[in-house]
Amino acid sequence: MQDDAPKLLSSGNPQIPKGDGEGPVHAYIEAMPGWKRGVGERLDRIVTQSFPAVRKAVRWNTPLYGKEDGWFFSIYCYRNHVQLTFMRGTDLVPVPPGASKVEGVRYLNIAEGDALDEDLLTEWITQSARLPGVKLW
Repeated sequence: MQDDAPKLLSSGNPQIPKGDGEGPVHAYIEAMPGWKRGVGERLDRIVTQSFPAVRKAVRWNTPLYGKEDGWFFSIYCYRNHVQLTFMRGTDLVPVPPGASKVEGVRYLNIAEGDALDEDLLTEWITQSARLPGVKLW
């Protein structure tokens, strides 16, 4: 019997084919290992509730969330944490804590057992959706 479950990359991230819409994003979330899956489900729910018109896609084994003019948020699994990427994070109030080498980008890393401040995440997603999106390709 063949195992059709997505493989994990060496970083711990699920390997999911490129695609647009709910299907590929939900396939990614389903493949998130262990405790990370619950975090992915909560994040997807927060984004969808905060910005119901959200566009979803998977590129580079990464779920992306955006709108007509580009992307504003993504998630990525690492072995010990889930990384949230805010494409225009330096424009958010308060600014997410993780610096990036990419201008404007900020990160928030969530490790196992970390409390998820849903109110703050909702505020950041709402702010992000109001800003111009970022073109990635």
